[in-house]
Amino acid sequence: MAAAVADAHRREWGFVLAATVRVTRDIDLAEECVQDAYAQALRVWEERGIPSRPAAWLTTTARNRALDLLRRDSTLTRLLPMLVADDVVDEPELPEDGEIPDDRLRLICTCCHPALAPEARVALTLRLVCGLTTTEVARSFLVSEPTMAARITRAKKKIAAAGIPYRVPSAAELPARIDAVLAVVHLLFTTGHTAPVGDGLTRADLVERSLDLARILRKLLPADQDVAGLLALILLTDARRATRVDGEGRLLLLADQERAAWDRAEIAEGVALVREALRRRPPGRFALQAAIAAVHAEAPSWEATDWDELVGLYDVLAQVWPSPVVALNRGVALGFARGPQAGLDELDRLGDEPQLATYAYLSASRADFLHRLGRDEEARTAYQEALVLTDNLVERRFLLERVAALDAL
Repeated sequence: MAAAVADAHRREWGFVLAATVRVTRDIDLAEECVQDAYAQALRVWEERGIPSRPAAWLTTTARNRALDLLRRDSTLTRLLPMLVADDVVDEPELPEDGEIPDDRLRLICTCCHPALAPEARVALTLRLVCGLTTTEVARSFLVSEPTMAARITRAKKKIAAAGIPYRVPSAAELPARIDAVLAVVHLLFTTGHTAPVGDGLTRADLVERSLDLARILRKLLPADQDVAGLLALILLTDARRATRVDGEGRLLLLADQERAAWDRAEIAEGVALVREALRRRPPGRFALQAAIAAVHAEAPSWEATDWDELVGLYDVLAQVWPSPVVALNRGVALGFARGPQAGLDELDRLGDEPQLATYAYLSASRADFLHRLGRDEEARTAYQEALVLTDNLVERRFLLERVAALDAL
């Protein structure tokens, strides 16, 4: 039963919280009520069985708890000014499929309000909409857990103090909010694409939520090329999902994946969206990232990958969206375009970047280039450094096997 509740937490948290906030108009109170609902599910589902619609059961339980608290403490009048909500009713009907897209958009747009700092918008949305723990959000941002906890707390207090409205912005308002919203959806996808912790490489629920949100945004803003670029990036990257581990759960790198098993429908849709997104001048970060993904998706084999084109795309991306991670990815592409020594030199220049100090992929990439250069002792050390920084069990298994292979030489 605990597994069923945990699964409902992963899949339904954002839906349940978003719907409960419509009743409480207070995020902290809504979180408390939703947590109570999940705790109650552990007991009730054990006695009565798992309901046919877990999201509806959890939402009703959380809302009822919220209404009880509001009535008991006579705080409804005090809380009403905290969040302004459209069309709020005490007992709204739940759709038959359990989906609550408007509520989820209300919550994500509230979390992405321009009054909040950009990093707080993304962190708060991951915490509230996706139900990620503070630890998971901190790892996504490459910051400490206490730093992230303080950031989330400050953001929630600002929402309450500023009376930030709990609603989907109008068509005229949404473009000004779109950058923060897209950043949230992108980080949600990357967190699901490679889970920071756990025994699975991916979190399919987060991938599916990010794809769902990207499609909703596409419907809201069909002419926005940044939205098109993000949806293209998610589709082109997710097309490889089924081939990223083998039958025994071992990680497969891009070079070893069965390309015939990639989702060609997602690739075709993604490539069409890339072409649309690249019409913007200059192209946005998501369009360029999607173009990079399209080069990989359309290459018939690893050997046929156009690494020079990838280096060129990373050069443009570094101008549009400079970041240490972009520089790292460019260095890896450079190593495959011009040889491992060129790649290693580029990565070594990034060694002093504070944001990469706890980024396992820098050490793992260095290890690969060192091995290709025959410097196996240094490669072993670099793989061990990557292990220290990696909590995902699939990735840890991969790194351990690489270390064992070097030990066997």
